[in-house]
Amino acid sequence: MSFKAAAIQMCSGTDPKTNAETMERLIREAVSQGAVYVQTPEMTGAIQKDRAALKAVLKDEKGDIVVLTAAKLARELGIYVHVGSTAIARPDGKIANRGFLFAPDGERICTYDKIHMFDVDLDNGESWRESSAYEPGTQARVAELPLATFGFAICYDVRFPSLFRTEAVAGAEILTVPAAFTRQTGEAHWEVLLRARAIENGAFLIAAAQAGTHEDGRETFGHSMIIDPWGNVLAVAGGEGEEIVFADIDPSAVTAARSKIPNLKNARDFNLDTVKNAAAAGGGLQ
Repeated sequence: MSFKAAAIQMCSGTDPKTNAETMERLIREAVSQGAVYVQTPEMTGAIQKDRAALKAVLKDEKGDIVVLTAAKLARELGIYVHVGSTAIARPDGKIANRGFLFAPDGERICTYDKIHMFDVDLDNGESWRESSAYEPGTQARVAELPLATFGFAICYDVRFPSLFRTEAVAGAEILTVPAAFTRQTGEAHWEVLLRARAIENGAFLIAAAQAGTHEDGRETFGHSMIIDPWGNVLAVAGGEGEEIVFADIDPSAVTAARSKIPNLKNARDFNLDTVKNAAAAGGGLQ
């Protein structure tokens, strides 16, 4: 049975309350147009470079305004709400980059903590060390819903195909990649990475993104996307600010794609040998 999915694009600022209000407005708009599953971007609750300022507004799950608002909306509107992620204070004093999925009764189905930390040095002088503030997750996760089976990832995770393959082999029909991609990396890699993950796993992929110039000065790429199991882009947003994109999701398309190219079944284990070429290393020929 097909259903309508929505990916909400935001330009989150530094105040979680304001961002929660924006999220609520956009979710209500998505539902008014028929969406029954709505995904928000990575760091829905706050985009904040200043670590001390971020920690000052952090709450645990029970007190986080984005989490509470999402649960309320799921229950009131009778939909699945997927908070792509928000920063959550952990009991050990560290921060989790955590996604949440809520059922139509408002109950939390599951969470997912981003596994791969964005620790990079880019050509234009941008340098990011996500691991300096966030504790990486260790648990991949799929959720079997009446709609379909969903697999979870966040942003930089998209560069690690084994995560998606593991989820697809476990039954995931829809892969999710809420993100806050930088403009530089997004222009180069965003679409090709998303389409590759969809194609190689024969799965739908939904990626809600942050977009535009944020209150803290950061720039994100946007272009929220929904992609089908054959790699076709069903919907794409622009690169600046708020937007909602929609697509009808028919899980039978996953079965069809995996029947045509059954690479999940055809994968084989293999061994790796490293052969050293002595001649190339200066050994010469005798």
